[in-house]
Amino acid sequence: MDVLDLARLQFAVTGSLHFLFVALTLGLAPLVAIMNTRYVRTGNPEHERMTRFWGQIYVTNYALGIVTGLVMEFQFGMSWSGLSHYAGDVFGAPLAIETLVAFFLESTFLGLWIFGWHRLPKRLHLACIWLVALTAYASAFWIMVANSFLQNPAGATVQGDRLALTDFGALLGNPTLVMALPHVLAAGLLTAGCVVMGASAYQLFRRTAERAFFTTSLRIGVVTAFVGGFLTVGFGYAQFEFVKPVQPDKWSANALAGIGLGSMQTIGETLQLITFLLLVCVKWLPRWRWAQPVLMLLTPLPFIALVLGWIAREEGRQPWLIYGKLTVADALTPGLTAGQITLSFLAFVGVLGMLAVVDYLLIARLIRRGPAVVALGEQPAPQPVLTF
Repeated sequence: MDVLDLARLQFAVTGSLHFLFVALTLGLAPLVAIMNTRYVRTGNPEHERMTRFWGQIYVTNYALGIVTGLVMEFQFGMSWSGLSHYAGDVFGAPLAIETLVAFFLESTFLGLWIFGWHRLPKRLHLACIWLVALTAYASAFWIMVANSFLQNPAGATVQGDRLALTDFGALLGNPTLVMALPHVLAAGLLTAGCVVMGASAYQLFRRTAERAFFTTSLRIGVVTAFVGGFLTVGFGYAQFEFVKPVQPDKWSANALAGIGLGSMQTIGETLQLITFLLLVCVKWLPRWRWAQPVLMLLTPLPFIALVLGWIAREEGRQPWLIYGKLTVADALTPGLTAGQITLSFLAFVGVLGMLAVVDYLLIARLIRRGPAVVALGEQPAPQPVLTF
């Protein structure tokens, strides 16, 4: 492999690993917020247990996913300085807004929610998790604005040897963003639904003592996966029509690893059909012991589809990094050697791979322990009163 291929492979692998964390975070955040809302409205302690249990899984995935995002930032400066020089004034703007506004707010509200159990008023505490979900969606919006600019450099003009932002409204209304953003958000719901469904099926298959808890969770997971799958496929088809005028040859040219438009449609339609069948049978799934291993096997499918969809979106505009403006080869950092990129590739992929393994092992451990032992939201022990 030459330097360019190594740099592309590095970004593809690290980007794919990071995307897996992001998708689960985007899907679990509104689910936890809804569970928390049910608890505040009804006062039912079972709803509180569900909020704490699934919320702890969300927090674990979020915490480890933060580090994977830092690796992506490093690569722009190390491997793709040509992009920073040519389009940094435009491409960097949404990334900066995402970090300084959406991400910082999301982290702040999440901290208030984590440490605000039994300290904040219930409704104020509930508002924190909804703000976490909203700022997570805002974060996804700005990231997709930046990615859509690469697909179609709307709102920018060439001034000298650089691109300059001339129409912020055009940047936000990019046709490659309009349907892609809800497509990604829906894919997050599909992913989270399958994780909740698969985890619940695992506990039911073990004949857990928390049968009622995981029966309800399984049904929530199935409904969420169906809604997410339906919207993912719908917005996926819709975005083809928005992309065609901008990149007319994108899907026909996309053949990486056999991933073309036909195979992407097949994956989407298969997931939609599976989730529909599960929805039809949702009443009986907790009782059908034979079906529970099948539900567990379905859990990784959305993650696989996520990576394939991301590859299809990115590979389809090659050889351009900024479509029609800057090629991938011209964006590569001058003087970068194969040894340097190989070393950074091994370091980055090693770190992200380790984080992914740790994340899934921790989540698996939390699921196996069940809701009986959950640190998040635990009632603080009464403090001894000192007397003199």
